[in-house]
Amino acid sequence: MIPRLVQHFGGVPHVAEFGRTYCEAFGTDLTMADLVEIAKGHDGKTRGALSERSYPVILDTDPLMTAVWADMMFGRRDPWFATWTNTADIYLLFDIDLPWVDDGTRMFGSPAQRQRFFDLSRKILEERGVRWALVSGQGSTRYINALRAIEALSRD
Repeated sequence: MIPRLVQHFGGVPHVAEFGRTYCEAFGTDLTMADLVEIAKGHDGKTRGALSERSYPVILDTDPLMTAVWADMMFGRRDPWFATWTNTADIYLLFDIDLPWVDDGTRMFGSPAQRQRFFDLSRKILEERGVRWALVSGQGSTRYINALRAIEALSRD
């Protein structure tokens, strides 16, 4: 989805998922300190992308979602997450209507875990009061729904 969105918006910069790179380098046996480092790393890459170009910049994820990982893994968040304020202008919350694929770094693959992660993600978006939309569907329908959500949220 990310490459298609980048292309659609004229090759705008995007920030890849920093947690994936981190886990590929250091493994998936994460501590709370690791999650804070992942969040800080992603935030740093986002700030760097924004300093090189104004909007839009497409993010694969951000520290809000890393906070959800903390909730899932430890049932709590490091205080750093509450102090982070560099939220995106628009969030897309992707529905869990696609099959889960184990790629070596993904976690939380059972239906119950997927639902819990989804619910926690929705909750943090609502708690922070950010603009967000639910995107569902398969294949091209999902992509079109993402574009429609971005368009609708951009007008708000």
